[in-house]
This record gives sequence, C-alpha cells and structure tokens, in this order.
Amino acid sequence: MTRFAIIGFGEVGGIFARDLRAGGATAITAYDIAPAALERARATGAQVAESAAAAAAAADVVFVCVTAGSVPAAMRSLTGGLGHAPFVVDVNSVSPGTKQAAAATITAQGGRYVEAAVMASVPPKGLRSPILLGGPEAGAFTALMAPFGMDLTLFPGPVGKASAVKMCRSVMVKGLEALTTESMLAARHYGVEEEVLRSLSDTLPHPDWRGLARYVISRALIHGRRRAEEMREVARTVQEAGVEPLLSAPIAERQDWAAARGRAMRPEELATQDLDVLLSGIIHAVPAQAAE
Repeated sequence: MTRFAIIGFGEVGGIFARDLRAGGATAITAYDIAPAALERARATGAQVAESAAAAAAAADVVFVCVTAGSVPAAMRSLTGGLGHAPFVVDVNSVSPGTKQAAAATITAQGGRYVEAAVMASVPPKGLRSPILLGGPEAGAFTALMAPFGMDLTLFPGPVGKASAVKMCRSVMVKGLEALTTESMLAARHYGVEEEVLRSLSDTLPHPDWRGLARYVISRALIHGRRRAEEMREVARTVQEAGVEPLLSAPIAERQDWAAARGRAMRPEELATQDLDVLLSGIIHAVPAQAAE
C-alpha cells in the first residue's frame, strides 16, 4: 500500500487528502506550519508529523502544496526525510526557474522530484484535476498513481517546461480577472455596465458575459492572496524569458487589492450569483488597513 505525505494542508492539500482516502489510501501523514491547518488534518484522519522531514520519512509519495513564496523553504524543510527516495511532487504554481531550483534541492537529498503543473482550479475535480508532469521521474510516478484515476499528462523536456505552460496561461487567466474587475467597477461608476457587457458579447463572443464577469471577479476576491503570489512567480517566468513583465506585475497588485476587499465583504456577497450585488459589495467594502 502506497504511503502519502502532504506538506501544506490548505485547500489543495486538504482536497488531495480527501480524495486519496476515498481512493483507498490508509496511510496519510500531514505537516503544516499553521496549527489550525494541523487541526484540519487531524479531523480528516491524517497522522500529523512533528516536522516536514518526519512526514516525508513516513511516505512513498510527498505532495508539496504550499504557497508560491514558500516553495524554497518547504523543499529545504524535507532535509533528512528523503533517504528512502520517495517521490516529491511539486504542485505549486511557480516559475520554471523556481521549479528547477526545487528539483536540485530534492535530488541532492536523495528524493525523486516530480514537476506538477495543475492546469485547472482544484476544487471541482480534486485529485483528478488535469496535471502536466515534468522531469525524469514523471513516468514512474504516473504508473504508481494509476489506481487513483489521476488525469496526468507527461510533458517532454527538462524540468520547468510543464510549468511554463501553466504560468504563461496564468498571464491570461489572472489578467482576465484583474481587467474584468477594473472594467466593471469603472462601468458601475458611470452607470454603463449593461452597455459594456453587451459590447463585450459582440466583440468577444460568450453566451453569458454577465455570469462570466461575476465568476472571474469573485475568484479574485476569494483567492486573491494566493493568486497574487502566483502572479509574482508569473512575472518571474516572463522575466526569465527575457520579456519585461509590464502587465504581469501589476496584475499581482490588483489580485492583492481584490483579496483585501474580499476579506472585508460579507459571505453572502462573495457567494452571490448577481453581478450587481457583487459590485456593490466591493464598492462598500472597507479593507482592515483602510479602516485603521
């Protein structure tokens, strides 16, 4: 029976643990630096380790599911726990250069690094979300995980290429969230939302631009902090390509802005299916730092 460890028990880590257990896994060990996350892990029936290295030492597969800015530290924290050569699956949204540095850290410790670029939001499909895999260990990891029905695609080439697909895509996806937020808030000020949405439907055909706008704006409000970290890695990806990230860097700022307003809004406003209600909630939200 394959043993699993999950480093970082946030939304993604918790969903992976749930789906692994549903797929028959009985040995799941978790570690997180946040006490509240460890309590959530215990509630799922996972064993809680005293350190990341201890969690890795008890596993055949180690999923690293931390925030983008925490990846280097998370990889270093596995030191001493990889002597038995487990797979270390890096599902974090970071630049190709960051992935390559992570691979070097893990390989030097004896682990088998697997680059994983998650190509869709995790909550709808969980462990079965489409994932591009890179690196020389990707094939062996795919074979091991066959019983869990994961949607894994091997991506040829060196570590970093799979993540390049993910990060270049994020320029468009997170950029659409930021642009839609700015467009709709400005349109609300001038009282021209309907005309703008109608024009967008003509120029960029979509069956429900109002619904799309509500959805992409709400994603930034709810997940903006994590998306901002990812966008800073996207900016790094663009810069690593020799292109000045003139748009990617400001998108991160807009995602941070959205996260601050999302924290100040009522849950029913964030969950609404009505674009008008959502825009009003944003306009009247007062972020904590602004209220002080």
